[in-house]
Amino acid sequence: MIDARTLSYDFDEEAGDLGPETRPSSGPGFGGGHAESQNDGVFFGSMTARGVAGWIAGLLLTAFYVVLYWWPQYLDAGVGLVDPLARGLSGQPADRWFLYGLLYTGAILVFGVRMLRKYRHVRYEQLRTLSVMFFQLGFAFLIPQILKALNEPEYYFSYFWPLKPEYLQPWNVDYLLQHPGRLGVFMVVWGAVMSFVAVPLLTHRFGKRWYCSWVCGCGGLAETLGDQWRQLSSKSRLSWWIERVVIYGVLVLVVLTTALLWINYSSGGSMFSSASGALAKWYGFYIGALFSGVVGVGFYPILGSRVWCRFGCPMAAILGIFQKFFSRFRIRTNGGQCMSCGNCSTYCEMGIDVRAYAQRGENIVRASCVGCGICSAVCPRGVLQLSTDGSFGDRYPGSERPLDALIATLANAPKQGHYGTEE
Repeated sequence: MIDARTLSYDFDEEAGDLGPETRPSSGPGFGGGHAESQNDGVFFGSMTARGVAGWIAGLLLTAFYVVLYWWPQYLDAGVGLVDPLARGLSGQPADRWFLYGLLYTGAILVFGVRMLRKYRHVRYEQLRTLSVMFFQLGFAFLIPQILKALNEPEYYFSYFWPLKPEYLQPWNVDYLLQHPGRLGVFMVVWGAVMSFVAVPLLTHRFGKRWYCSWVCGCGGLAETLGDQWRQLSSKSRLSWWIERVVIYGVLVLVVLTTALLWINYSSGGSMFSSASGALAKWYGFYIGALFSGVVGVGFYPILGSRVWCRFGCPMAAILGIFQKFFSRFRIRTNGGQCMSCGNCSTYCEMGIDVRAYAQRGENIVRASCVGCGICSAVCPRGVLQLSTDGSFGDRYPGSERPLDALIATLANAPKQGHYGTEE
């Protein structure tokens, strides 16, 4: 039986596209297919439908982060268990952050295998999952430990400003530049180039998926451990309003904090000294710990797997602006084939009403879309296609004038249409 849900990974000969293209390919049918790839029973399972098991899981995840940040002494037994591994990798004793990194990486690897099995007929999902597993294991766990073993600064090359705001804050830049050898200088240059050069260029070419769904550890955990809860994301208009206000508010806050810190540094500590320090501490506590950790992961079983990515991540906000107005990325739809089953909207972890666009045959160009491709994978009729063909100016009416579209979005209240529901 031919199943149009599966994706084939294919190069566009003219554009060099690395995106998935939805085409019919051999795969399991609905009648006798694999329950995992069909997400059977997710709205009846206690773990996946906010049942007792889901609430218990949420409480345990939340409790873990609370203990990690504020009562780390209760993790001493676990830290002791992993101490031999820490000494073997870095030559230094384990601490709570090594334990956390090990558990985080282990979760991505273990549930990544689950993801590989679940979407074993979808090559795009296979490659994407292998990518986040690779970057988490290599760039976010092993390399930082090896750097410590070499008495070099502990640095996470897969995280950049503003997601990792301290990497461009004065005290950290000073520390890296003054570190013996040239590696510290390279780290500063790497962080600046990735934040201000690579991010715009790569997002223009591939959309925000290159980072949010292929590299980022936050997205990696959401796509592996959090996959079982992706259907819990709210698609309501209220949640969309909250999303816009909060995520761009966090972006403004991190930009303001960084700017004040540099002004204070450049003035020799005579300007905004108290304000910049207090704001940096406030951001680190409420955004860096409480929002991204306690709420961002702890609430997976209650609010869905992309709580932090959707509502709080400043990196996602910047990537989203570039994707919406300056990127070639879009999800093409074939409205004539859509049967309005709603699978695409149900399993969109970012809360996008994909079906509404598919029914109208419109390109989906949303700032929040992370290009995970699951909407295309679960579509029974091959309606959706992730694409970077063409240019940013042919995606929706007005996209040929991106600055005008951006100004209109900022100036107008949300309303039906590309400057409203589209963000």
